[in-house]
Amino acid sequence: MSAQETGFIGRFVGGMIRRSIRSKLRNLWWSPPKDTFKAPAIVYANHHGWLDGYVMFHAMAKLSLPSLAWVEEYDAFPLFRFVGALRYAKGDLEGRVKTIRQTMRKLSSEGKSLVLFPEGILHRPPTVLPFQKALHGIATKVPEAALVPVAIVYEQSIHERPEAWIEFGEPHAFVSLADCRERLEALLGTLRTKIQNGDEFQLLAAGTASVNERWDMRRIPKK
Repeated sequence: MSAQETGFIGRFVGGMIRRSIRSKLRNLWWSPPKDTFKAPAIVYANHHGWLDGYVMFHAMAKLSLPSLAWVEEYDAFPLFRFVGALRYAKGDLEGRVKTIRQTMRKLSSEGKSLVLFPEGILHRPPTVLPFQKALHGIATKVPEAALVPVAIVYEQSIHERPEAWIEFGEPHAFVSLADCRERLEALLGTLRTKIQNGDEFQLLAAGTASVNERWDMRRIPKK
């Protein structure tokens, strides 16, 4: 159990997230932040994969940084609130404003951080879409919060299941949405190059080995 999980239900949801990563990925790799940062922080990432929220759950738990996340599909599974999710339903402007105000309060006074996918929608790689204005709003209202870009890349190639990698960028002050987007695009490029070059990463969460790794009849003792 991590500080991200609240009570029994939080442990249940956290366990579900961990099982999902184990079953769906070969491994989850990362490069821990070179420049340490503390709460409050606004950690913003690209949104290219269904597992993005689960991936960031692992990273923030490993960093011992309890975090919030805005979730459009919150109403489908409100138990996510026990691991930091806040309702951010599409079409509910009043509800979104309420969530933004709640987030500002928790960042400023409760030592929380925010995981944000500022493109606003899940979409296929490799492009990074223009960032929505919510990042500007929260960053300017909580100026003490460091902004931290995070690149997430998935690849299915040499294993039965895809692998995922996370790369943390340097913490920075808010300048503009365009500046944040450029930083994330550059970080994604760096991460993809590292993967292509075979650079070493640390294991953040073990997944499920490929069938040829789990079953090999050559290991059966011969009579």
